[in-house]
Amino acid sequence: MAQRALMIDTETPFKGANWDRLAEAVGPDRLIAVSSRDAKAVEDALKEAEIAILAGDLDQRYLAAPKLRWVHCDHAGLTRSARPEVFERGLIVTGSAGRSGPALAEHVLMFSLMLSTRYPDVYEAQKRHEWRRTPEMSGLRALYGRTIGIIGMGHTGRELATRAKAFGMRVLGYRRRDLPNPAGVDRMFSADRGETIDPILDEADILALVVNLSDTTYHLIDDRAIRRMKPSAIIVNLSRGGIIDQQALISALKEKRLAGAGVDVTDPEPPAADDPIWGTPNLLITPHFTAAMPDRAERSLDVIIENLRRYRAGQPLLNRVTEEDVWTRGP
Repeated sequence: MAQRALMIDTETPFKGANWDRLAEAVGPDRLIAVSSRDAKAVEDALKEAEIAILAGDLDQRYLAAPKLRWVHCDHAGLTRSARPEVFERGLIVTGSAGRSGPALAEHVLMFSLMLSTRYPDVYEAQKRHEWRRTPEMSGLRALYGRTIGIIGMGHTGRELATRAKAFGMRVLGYRRRDLPNPAGVDRMFSADRGETIDPILDEADILALVVNLSDTTYHLIDDRAIRRMKPSAIIVNLSRGGIIDQQALISALKEKRLAGAGVDVTDPEPPAADDPIWGTPNLLITPHFTAAMPDRAERSLDVIIENLRRYRAGQPLLNRVTEEDVWTRGP
């Protein structure tokens, strides 16, 4: 079998023992290490590379590379790499979804706990040296016994379902494929069965958005969707800002048609200093930042090495972007 050339971006976090693992997996093929910041080195490498492992998203250079067949982008949420021309060219694109799934699931629960207990109000009172209970606190409920709706049952959705069930919550899930229920899910809805997210909107106390942004999911949560939800419900978005119609969310919170929201992503991102999102009541914002997994690089590498094996064997690759993920609305 002819030797392949595999280009790897040295901006990826694979150092020391992880680099040795990768080099061993590449085996008889040729490893070309270049920095994505060195345009000339990338140009030269792409004349030969059949496989490219990138720290970020692909761009036009990779679409034009004559021998390139597979690109792995070492992050999750490959919206910017799910461009129509990728599928027109027949390029295989995969990502590292799942490497931070447990941490993202914890982030959803952090938002849920803080909003369910109105903790921001308590913290502000603490800073004023005030020990007091507000009338609103009498109606607060623990997560135990409440219903969480998880939109997107990929790696993060499955991790969240397990943790929510450990809190004693009822778990509803939604995904594209009609597959057996993962652990912790009480009821699953799927697009394959012609089902919508409406039953989840009706019942959810917490609505967790952990689904990829695509042309199909853009503004999935719009004014119509929000108006179906309980006024006591909370929305948490760890997907991409475009999953929610942000103005509809702001209006609902200002008008008290929702109890709260927690977002790690916004649209646009970051929001301008005068964006009304900053002053929206009962809204928590984190700057697209989740606590790191201690073994995140190792988990990414596990996906890459398994996909190298599958690629050589002609088997389907993990975390492959499909035409259902296409994104035409932005850069």
